[in-house]
Amino acid sequence: MRDRLVLRQAAPGDDDAIAALTDAAFVAVGEESVERRLLRELAADGDLVPELTLVAEVDAELVGHVACSWGTIGEQPAIGLGPISVRPDLQRRGIGGTLMSAVVATADQRGDAVVVLLGDPAYYGFFGFVPASTLGIASPGPWRDAYFQAKPLRAWRAEMAGAFRYAPAFERIGG
Repeated sequence: MRDRLVLRQAAPGDDDAIAALTDAAFVAVGEESVERRLLRELAADGDLVPELTLVAEVDAELVGHVACSWGTIGEQPAIGLGPISVRPDLQRRGIGGTLMSAVVATADQRGDAVVVLLGDPAYYGFFGFVPASTLGIASPGPWRDAYFQAKPLRAWRAEMAGAFRYAPAFERIGG
């Protein structure tokens, strides 16, 4: 399957497929996921980072998606990663990992300093994410330290440390 996997920037025509994929990955059939609402609000606010919001296709069918949005550390821009979704029947086949690797490489190439996320340290540690607190980045929420993570990129400098804040849609949605 890997040789048929194509990554590209998400486009406006992908919205319905991304919504369906996100719901399939996060909730039971027929319900709208919190993640879908979050994506809709991030898009409406203009807070998605187009170069870092990607889809994965197999045979021209959308099977994966990752969204990145603007956040801040103090007054400095930072990238918040998530949600990331893979069609349930294709999970654990490398699609999510390919999306993650592409986001990290592209963010680094763009000159972004850091990518932050909330997630499983056992999974995201593989991509070089560490507890954000070890970089002096304070969490915007009450999550356990190990789960609020950051990946410092080449542009990262220790003096950039401070309190992280997600795009406003995260606060409106509740997390």
